[in-house]
Amino acid sequence: MFGDWENFYLIVGGAAGALIGVMFVVTTLSAGLEQNRASRGARVYITPIVFHFAIVLIVSAIAVTPGLPIEAIAAVVGLCALLGLTYSLVTTMRIFAIQDLDLPDWEDKIFYGILPAIVYLSLAGSAAAVWFAPMMAALSIAIVMLAILLVGIRNAWDLATYLVIRKP
Repeated sequence: MFGDWENFYLIVGGAAGALIGVMFVVTTLSAGLEQNRASRGARVYITPIVFHFAIVLIVSAIAVTPGLPIEAIAAVVGLCALLGLTYSLVTTMRIFAIQDLDLPDWEDKIFYGILPAIVYLSLAGSAAAVWFAPMMAALSIAIVMLAILLVGIRNAWDLATYLVIRKP
């Protein structure tokens, strides 16, 4: 199914793995924040970014694994879509529940919560398409992986710049 996609997934999966490592560095920027604020920030901002990168890494690994039956591919991609959608909805509820000085702006609500949920819905559709149109599903899954990766990069950049320029 992913016969001609190995290079794409090696690049995208490698980027996701490297960016997970970069998030450990970004996390150190939260040192010095008040404990409750840092803990909430990790739940609402840091952990979802790492989660999205991990999904890209997992799907990329599935795509380059030789000889996997199409049923296994559909099941793993579908499970990733379900987990991603659930986690994105939880993150959306958390970000909309913030009511203090760190009130997120509309961009944060869209990019940390709403947009990932939409992307994971697309991934669920792509997983279902594996049964009916495997070649189109391969293209669709690739587009979704790139979208998740780009949302994660945008969010990581947003978080890093916020943490660097914040006033102690």
